[in-house]
Amino acid sequence: MTQETHAFGRRTVLRGAALGAATPLVAAAADASAAPRRPGRPDAGAAAFRWLGTTGWRIDTGGRTVLFDPYLTRFRTGLYDGTFDPRTPLRTDPAVVDAHIGRPDLVLVSHSHWDHLADVPYIARSTGARVVGTETTYHLLTALGVDAGRISVVKGGEVLDFGDGIVVEVVPSLHSRNKKCAYFAPGTLHAPPATVPRTIGDLPEGDTLAFQVTAGDGGPSAFLMGASDFDERAVRGLRPDLAMVAVPSSTATHRYVPRLLGALGRPGVVVPVHWDHFERPLTDPPVPDPEMRLDAFLAEVASVAPGTRTVVPDYRTVYDGRMRPRISR
Repeated sequence: MTQETHAFGRRTVLRGAALGAATPLVAAAADASAAPRRPGRPDAGAAAFRWLGTTGWRIDTGGRTVLFDPYLTRFRTGLYDGTFDPRTPLRTDPAVVDAHIGRPDLVLVSHSHWDHLADVPYIARSTGARVVGTETTYHLLTALGVDAGRISVVKGGEVLDFGDGIVVEVVPSLHSRNKKCAYFAPGTLHAPPATVPRTIGDLPEGDTLAFQVTAGDGGPSAFLMGASDFDERAVRGLRPDLAMVAVPSSTATHRYVPRLLGALGRPGVVVPVHWDHFERPLTDPPVPDPEMRLDAFLAEVASVAPGTRTVVPDYRTVYDGRMRPRISR
């Protein structure tokens, strides 16, 4: 990394936005009782969904736990005050992580940037959970001490049955772009890194995946994104019950919302993610940034798919398989 990297503006790092401005949590665009179930879709069953901030989710069903992009330590990098430093050391706070993950059986990783991967080595080592991710994720995790036998390398297109009704469809995807159609730390690894990763700049993106998870024999199916771009041909026909959609920070991806929702068959529920300030602790309420265009995103969903219900999540609520609150934590 060069000194020029340190001078990047807030909108040129990662997805092109930092999430520093404090505004009230946006209310859901429609009442939870207003959206009827789509005909022929499975019952929500006993699935429970908890938002872990950023793009992270914990899904509990049938006594088993699936994590997606669990980044919980949320350490400071300077991203939100204009002093972003790619030499920021990687770190994990075990007490913070343990408070949120339960006993996971499976960890799905969309890509290898620190705000998606940084806590995964600790989770994998301490719980024995199986990790599913790209070849780059595999090489980084093994360098960080994770047993190679606990990692499943995927490319997209796989449909994996993990038993007890948990089916994971791996979807090839794309990383989001800033206004200059660029993003932080691109690149892939096809061999172990030369040295053990120590800083956030040591974690390249390494290609991006999305996942569709069917949580238990009774459903529901949830489409999980780790970045605000997608492969339209790869997602066409998935028809999830729930779509956890990354909010864009720019208009670099052409007609992002209408193309995505159209390809997904206009899901019954859309849940915006990756709009929160991910260097604030999960004990605080989520803080959105107007630069993330959350209000515009919600309005566009309502315009493109008026029959779709939107739910803006918070960290303290456990949702059922229709994204209705079950329990407040």
